[in-house]
Formats: sequence, structure tokens, C-alpha cells
Amino acid sequence: MRGYVTLPIVLVLAAVVYIYFTTVFVVIDGWLGLSTASGLANAAALTVLAIMALITYGMAVLKDPGRVPSAFAPGIEDDETAIHEIKRKGGDLRYCQKCSHYKPPRAHHCRICKRCVLRMDHHCVWINNCVGHENYKIFFVFVLYGVSACIHSLVLLVASACYELQKDQQQNGESFNKSYILYAALLCPLTVALSILLFWHIYLILHNKTTIEYHEGVRAMLLAEKVGNSYRHPYDIGLFENLVSVLGPNVVCWICPVSKHIGSGLRFRTSFDIPVPRPSA
Repeated sequence: MRGYVTLPIVLVLAAVVYIYFTTVFVVIDGWLGLSTASGLANAAALTVLAIMALITYGMAVLKDPGRVPSAFAPGIEDDETAIHEIKRKGGDLRYCQKCSHYKPPRAHHCRICKRCVLRMDHHCVWINNCVGHENYKIFFVFVLYGVSACIHSLVLLVASACYELQKDQQQNGESFNKSYILYAALLCPLTVALSILLFWHIYLILHNKTTIEYHEGVRAMLLAEKVGNSYRHPYDIGLFENLVSVLGPNVVCWICPVSKHIGSGLRFRTSFDIPVPRPSA
């Protein structure tokens, strides 16, 4: 069903359009005026953010998150493969009975998409798609632009509301725009929700985890502590390398909706790939 227009997608698009037009033609125009330099600058900046949010959102909806090749089979003797993920019970290599193939590292079966997804993070109803290896960066960049646009709109709303209230007090009138109430009722919780989502995924990227791996890591850490061991996420290869592995080697392109650098999604660098420095004699 990937790419189909669903009710959550319609709601997201409607919210973007409503917030954009209200910010530009009610807040900015009523406070600064669209004929002024400051008004045009704020409207232009918000327009760029809104366009980028819509582009990245559309890409997240339409782009395949990454599917397991039908001929994939883990090579036990492959020296390039650092680790093999195994089942928690039995210790066998992970095999999907529903898709009838082995699962590469970090791949999981999505019961909604009805197939295995490479480096699956979660299934998102708001894009009617899984967030996985191929579209994770695009999803993250969409959230980043969405938060930026919301914060920009919220700052303009607060400044405009203060101006309107001060003007009403001076005029002893009640001309405060009632549409601000509905606008704020949508914008404020949306900004908070998207900001929490953004910081959550920043945390995941810095530790090179997915949402699924985070919850699996919590269980693994508790089990390790019971037997006196310590647990370390195997794909955590260092702060900068974690960023590069998700966002790409070119820092300038980290906020661009491109993901051609990410590789096949069948193998990922691990902490076992990093040589341990030998102590000097």
C-alpha cells in the first residue's frame, strides 16, 4: 500500500497548507506587512522551509524503505561479514518464515507492509510507509525541516500576538484576531510533538541505533547485567562515524534529501571492524 494517499497523509498536507497560509497571510501580513522588507524576508524563509518539508515528505511517502533481495543468503565463511545476527531462542540465523528468506543484519519483518525491511526503524502511519534503510535519512530531514518551519511560525505567532494585544490595550478595543486561537491550538502541540520526534532521532543517529534496536538493546542490557556482563550496541562506531553512516560523508549534504551513499543495506560497519590500538612498548 506504499504511496497510497491515506487519511493521515491528507491531514499532514492540510496542516502544512493551513499553517503556511495562516502564518504568511494572517500573522506576517497583519503584523509586519508583506510589502515590508522584514515581512518579505520572513515569508520567503518560511516558504523555503515549507517547500523543503513538502518535498522531503513526498519522498518519504513514495520511496521504498529497502527490500531484502530474493537471492540473499548469509555467507558464514565470508570474512567481510563481521557479525551475524541470530535468533534469541535457539541461536539460529534469523530467517523470515513469512517471506521465506534469511534476514540481513538489522532487517525486520513489517506486519503492515507484509515484507522484510532493511534496517527497519518503524512503520509510520503518517507516511503510510516503513522508515528503513533507503528512506531513513529523508524521513529525518523532513522532520528537521518540519520542526524548523513550526518554530519559525511559532516565534512569529508569539511576536504578532504580543503586538496585537498591546495595540488592543492602547485602543481599549477587542480587535484581537480570533483565528490566532485555532492556529495556536494546532501549531503549539505540533511543534512540541515534532521537536520530541526530532530529538529522539538525533539520539538514535548519534548512537547508530534504530527504534527497534533501542528497545532490543534495553532488554539485552538488562539480561547482561543479570549475569554481570556489560552490553554495547555493536553498530555504535563513534560519534562522527555514526553521523556519517546515516547522513553521508559530505557534511554539506547532511540536510539534503539524498541517500545514494548508504550502500546496499545488507552489511553495516560494527565496532568489531575498528582495530583496537595496541599499547606502545
